[in-house]
Amino acid sequence: MGKAAARLRAGGVCLAILSLSCAACNDKAGDTKAAEDAVRQQLAKYTAALDAADADLAAQVWRTSPDISLIHPAGHAHGWEEIKGFYGYFAANFSERKLTARDVSVHVNGDAAWAEFYWHYVGKQTKDGSVVETDGRSTQIYEKAGNRWQLVHEHYSSPAVTP
Repeated sequence: MGKAAARLRAGGVCLAILSLSCAACNDKAGDTKAAEDAVRQQLAKYTAALDAADADLAAQVWRTSPDISLIHPAGHAHGWEEIKGFYGYFAANFSERKLTARDVSVHVNGDAAWAEFYWHYVGKQTKDGSVVETDGRSTQIYEKAGNRWQLVHEHYSSPAVTP
């Protein structure tokens, strides 16, 4: 084999390696984008579950195990049974519910992800029909189990207050 043919062959090998490397980068970026989209879809399902006060729909978002947690303005729920009660509270106390998430930011790191967002809640109290409106911030932690992202922890906070 001549020098020119060897150079062409070496160049072809380098080009093939570069192509495979770029494909792997594109695959990783595509995987990250797909994971971010999947977490956003879970967040949309989460707000729909609260709007409907539907624990069965919420179970499609949350991991339904004893090791999950929810920190909220009224307390701290541990495990699926207590978190399921959170949805029961909204069902019993509000005839209408609407949770809106805005400024959503999703971050993915392997099989873990977190979503940060601001929320606005409007509900009509069952007891007297009065309207309750609240605002706050939330961080949700997700883990991927199989092909599904599951919510394993959420922390609600009050709106930021400027000192």
